[in-house]
Amino acid sequence: MKKNQKGFSLIELLIVVAIILIIAAIAIPNLLRAKIAANQSAAVGTLRTINSAEETFSSTYNDGFTATLAQLGGPAGVAATCANGELIDEVLSTPPSQKGGYQYTYANNTVLALAAGVPAACAASGFTGFSVSAGPTSLSTGTAAYCIDETGVIRVDSAATVLEVMNPCATSGKPPLQ
Repeated sequence: MKKNQKGFSLIELLIVVAIILIIAAIAIPNLLRAKIAANQSAAVGTLRTINSAEETFSSTYNDGFTATLAQLGGPAGVAATCANGELIDEVLSTPPSQKGGYQYTYANNTVLALAAGVPAACAASGFTGFSVSAGPTSLSTGTAAYCIDETGVIRVDSAATVLEVMNPCATSGKPPLQ
């Protein structure tokens, strides 16, 4: 090789590429684990938001808890009513209710809150309880499933299956989130 020749040899370039591949092999699994942890954390936060929205709906309309997530949310840009509480975003209140790699499944407890005296703004009585579960849409988006009910206790299944549903939450037998 001449002393005044500029540039890199093929061997030098291959060594640099090999070093980059080794660093990537170490970093990518950590990145995927961090993404799963972020999705799981967001799912817990979303369940807390839904629980707060249910409590707000119940106290605002004096009609118990909602029948569906659609009633708790509703389309963007409309006024809040008993039919469209506008308390959660339209992504969660529109089927299939997927957000951040998790699918949210809502169930009411089928016990009507009011036998008579349903508020004029509401077409029908709400319910005395609800349960919402959050299951990962794939094992690359989350490895735990969660649920919450009117008690506000979040329960976790750390060995979740894809789209796991834990409704009703209180009788799922899963431990509370620590």
